[in-house]
Amino acid sequence: MKKSSLFLAAVLAAGLAACNKQTAYDKQENYISSFVEAQCKSDETATVTYKDGVVRVTLHDTLERTGLLADTLRTGGTVSFHYAGYTLTSASVSNANLFATNHRKTADAAGWQLSDTTAFKIETLTLDDRLVDGLARGLEGVRNQDECFILFSGQYGYGSHVQGTIPARSALVYHIWVNSISND
Repeated sequence: MKKSSLFLAAVLAAGLAACNKQTAYDKQENYISSFVEAQCKSDETATVTYKDGVVRVTLHDTLERTGLLADTLRTGGTVSFHYAGYTLTSASVSNANLFATNHRKTADAAGWQLSDTTAFKIETLTLDDRLVDGLARGLEGVRNQDECFILFSGQYGYGSHVQGTIPARSALVYHIWVNSISND
């Protein structure tokens, strides 16, 4: 009888842990939805793209830019950009949640004192499977000169792993300023 009680307790504990994890991801999805809604209210030209659990909000997406739609980043292409990465712990981002940036204005606004000026160089990378899943999905489809936010829950980020100053299961937001893309 003790064995069955211990087994039942273990099953219930595992179920509760899974439920809490899902609840945390559901809460993150609510934060993401609220963030997207606020961005769209503040920029009526913003467009929203959903890709397999990842959301990209492209700012200042005017009709004048529609000619660039054919030139979008594809898997295997390269992208050059500045970025600011934040953990999302509410429906907005703040400098307190900034974990990385190569964008000088963002670093200055957050009060970061960086003596290494090479930290502000444009990042160039290939869109492949070495990127965190959510960022790779969000970057696919960006265009030259896009400014966007890429948002995703912890299940598309680092999952149960701590990554530097990023807590496990954290929802992430990347503010991206695309300089150029190439699919060659």
